[in-house]
This record gives sequence, C-alpha cells and structure tokens, in this order.
Amino acid sequence: MLTAMPFAGHILPVRAVAAELVRRGHDVRAYTGSAYVDAFAAVGATGVPWREAPDFDERNYVATFPRLRDRKGFRQLAINLQDMFVATAPAQSRDLLAAHARRPWDVLAGDPMALGTRFAAEHTRSPWTGLSPVPVMVPSASGPPAGLGLDPGRGLPGRARDAVLRGLASALAVPLNRAYRRARAQAGLRPDGHTAATMWYSSEQVIAAGSPALHGSPAVPPEIRYAGDLTDSGVPGPEAAPPFWWDDVVTSRRPVVHVTQGTAIVDPSDLILPAIEALASEDVLVVVGTGHRTPPLPRPLPANVRAGPMLPYDDLLPRTSVMITNGGFGGVLRALRYGVPLVVAGGDLDKPEIASRVARSGAGINLRTGTPRPATIRAAHRRIATDPSFRAAARRVGAELTALGGTRRAADLVEALVPDRGERGTR
Repeated sequence: MLTAMPFAGHILPVRAVAAELVRRGHDVRAYTGSAYVDAFAAVGATGVPWREAPDFDERNYVATFPRLRDRKGFRQLAINLQDMFVATAPAQSRDLLAAHARRPWDVLAGDPMALGTRFAAEHTRSPWTGLSPVPVMVPSASGPPAGLGLDPGRGLPGRARDAVLRGLASALAVPLNRAYRRARAQAGLRPDGHTAATMWYSSEQVIAAGSPALHGSPAVPPEIRYAGDLTDSGVPGPEAAPPFWWDDVVTSRRPVVHVTQGTAIVDPSDLILPAIEALASEDVLVVVGTGHRTPPLPRPLPANVRAGPMLPYDDLLPRTSVMITNGGFGGVLRALRYGVPLVVAGGDLDKPEIASRVARSGAGINLRTGTPRPATIRAAHRRIATDPSFRAAARRVGAELTALGGTRRAADLVEALVPDRGERGTR
C-alpha cells in the first residue's frame, strides 16, 4: 500500500514508484484523494480513495479548510500543517485500517505528509517506509531550523542567531505538538514522544526524492535513503503534446529560458509576469509554463515570449539554458537532472528551503522572495548566463541524481521490506 497526499506535486513521484512496482509483478494499491485514483489505475495500481478523511480539492483548499484563507508566512505554515495534515490523520488512519481489513498489505510506503500512514502502521504493526516526494527536513542541534531557507550562521553572532531561531521555532511548534498528541489520541494511540520536527518520518527508513548535495546539512541520517528524481524510471512516460509554436523552440538560435510557477501558485503577478518583463528586452526565447490553474496572461506578450499550460519537459529541458522557478521540488529535480541551472524565487511553504539548498549546491541563485522585482530577476539571469560555474554545478548535481537510480532504486528499497514468503504465509 502506497499513500500520497492529493497534490499534483506529490502524486507524480508516488505514481512513478507504483508503476515500477507493478512492472515487477507486485499487487499495488495507493491511498489518495478521489481526484487522483484514476491516475494510479492508469499505471496498473488500484486507487483507494479518501472516504472518512475530508477529500479536499487542491484547487480550493479554503472550501474544506477555512483557516487557510489568504495567509502566508511561518504562522500560516503551522496552521496549514495543523488543519490539512495533522487533523486529517485519524480519519486517514481509519480509511487505511478499513483497507487493511479488506485485504492486508505486506508493506506500507507512505508520503510523510500523509500522517495517517504512521498511525496505520502502528495499528497493523506493518513494515513501513517513508516515500517522500518533498524535501526531507530533519532537526539539527546546530544551524537554523529547517524550512526557513537560511544558511547556517558564521562565527559567534551567526551561531547565536541560529540558537535563537531554534528556540523560537520550538515555541511556535507547541500548538502543532499539541495537535499531534490530540490526533494520536483520536486514532486510539498513546503519546510517542515525537514532535513537529520528527512526527512525519519513519525511523525504519525514508526513501527520499533528491540527493545528498541537496540535503541542506552536511550529515545525512542513516535512515534517509536518497533515490534521486522519483519521476525518473528510465522508461519514457507520457508527455504533454507540443504547443503550436513548438518549432520556435526547436529552431531557436537564442538561449531558451524556461519560466514556471508550478501547479500550486496561480497568481502570475508573483513570478511569471515579472520574469516576462525582466526578459522582454533580452536576447533569449522565454518559454512560460502556466499550468492549468493560472489565469490567462495579459496579451499581447512580448515578441520573445511563448506560453502554454503544459509543456513537453523531456524535449524542453535539454534545450533550456536557465530555468526561473518558484521552487517546486519536482520541477527543480527534473531541471537539475538535465543540468539546467536555476533562478529560484521561493516564497512560502517548503520553497524557501528548496531555494536555499539549490544555492548552496552552487546550481543556482536564491532570490530570497517569492515575489521578485523584474530588475532582480534580470540581474540573476545575466549572472547565471555569463558564469559557467552554475551550469557546471547543475550538471554535477544532475549526475548525482541520475546515479542514485530514481524510481528503480525506490522500488528496490520498498521490496527489501517485503517479508519472505514463509513469514507472509503465517500472517
């Protein structure tokens, strides 16, 4: 049984792992929102929809979680975690236990953000592994708290700053810790001593998208097993059809710059429109991916801009000189796998952390805001375009991601937890 929170950015990597496990002959189920059940069925897995858990629409969180309305920042992140992830965990667990009663599984492999996975694993005493499509963030006794996108402080003032921030983060996490204890009680489980920093992760194993170069701290805990780009199975998958203007990309003699805000950020004034303005007078071809949720862009577009909702990435990225992104992890990993350097405007949720990790790897520039000015974007693009060290670093990280094995490595790690046939026969 696999689990995945019903977000597009979580579904694609988990579905790719499901497809690889199906290819190897396993009976695979996937617990997720009803909107994505068919996506798993398309690769031969059986989708198990949220039933008791509130089956929300990722295009309209507020309809199900009203406290998420028009708020950003650290405090809003805590509310998101409480309402969308922790408070739904007991119902997720009940759904999973019902599925287990109908047909027991041998191994549970779960999206860490689907916290009901932990609860169901405890109830069933199943072998379970994390299957993380998002950056793994583990607490550290030194450095700033994970998730803020800050580099470790230098010298005594920097270490003092980090200590203060760790204390502040612990204080702000108190409501989330309480919510977790309350959720465990509602799920019929006793307190376990975990906190907001550790509740998400299996102590047995976490199969993680990414690589050590993008870990965020020098030491990688032994239970974290990086698998690279979890959409990379080595087998070509379905791609979006090329737009009518695609020959402009194929025949372009100018560098191609790709601009994307991913699937969750829908206001083009955050990044897409400033990037278009920044590059309108540059000698580049700007290719904008808007996604299906972004409102139509103002017309007419500058002569050097092409835009479409979904793009054929495996054809686009090998032709791309620089990618300007809000820091969605799946898109970042895919770009780096092709050796494309990045300008990252990470504004909220895990995006500032991703931007910081990209910059520390040398593969890109962290703009330190999700709403950069055109002049800032233009300067960052020019710097990357004229400094070959960024592309060299992107290629190094890309080589590491590829060497880690992608979904084949993830499937190996899941299979290793399957009990042998004799043990399975006694269950």
